[in-house]
Amino acid sequence: MAKLYFYYASMNAGKSTNLLQADFNYRERGMRTVLFTAAIDDRFAAGTITSRIGLHENAIAFERDTDLLSIVHRAGEALPACVLVDEAQFLTAAQVDQLATLADTHGVPVLAYGLRTDFQGQLFEGSARLLAIADSLVEIKSVCVCGRKATMNLRVDAQGVPVAQGRQTEIGGNDRYVALCRKHFTAALAGGATV
Repeated sequence: MAKLYFYYASMNAGKSTNLLQADFNYRERGMRTVLFTAAIDDRFAAGTITSRIGLHENAIAFERDTDLLSIVHRAGEALPACVLVDEAQFLTAAQVDQLATLADTHGVPVLAYGLRTDFQGQLFEGSARLLAIADSLVEIKSVCVCGRKATMNLRVDAQGVPVAQGRQTEIGGNDRYVALCRKHFTAALAGGATV
């Protein structure tokens, strides 16, 4: 029975690397996959899943109104062996439900990778729905500066000063976000110290 998996972590935990490894494993065995990534993430080439260690693969860029189910059901093509989604936090709840339909009705495993929470510790829409309905929840571990497990994403400005207010989505990498444990996340926001 196919399942909907949600692999979640803080920033810089290796989510894209894990996704690309899973994709490689399917393709190495001659199986077709479909890869999706959020169009809003413009840090690298559009429509590309890129890991910090240099791996990359072309993907279909999704927007909030993209019908994932119809893309996977391309006319004349057999269903893929697996669907993999990077930046899954940017999915809508309806898109997550489409992915669940792929697993439940069409027997296609779906591996979704993304952040659990934003820079204020709030759930993203896609992550909230995945946490609610995914068959399997897998936390990918990352490390805080103190050595404990990093679970939070601290947004910082150009000088490294923590940012507590703003839009939920602001695309960035190590220049804008620091993965921290909850203790150091809370302390950084309370004191405004440079990270």
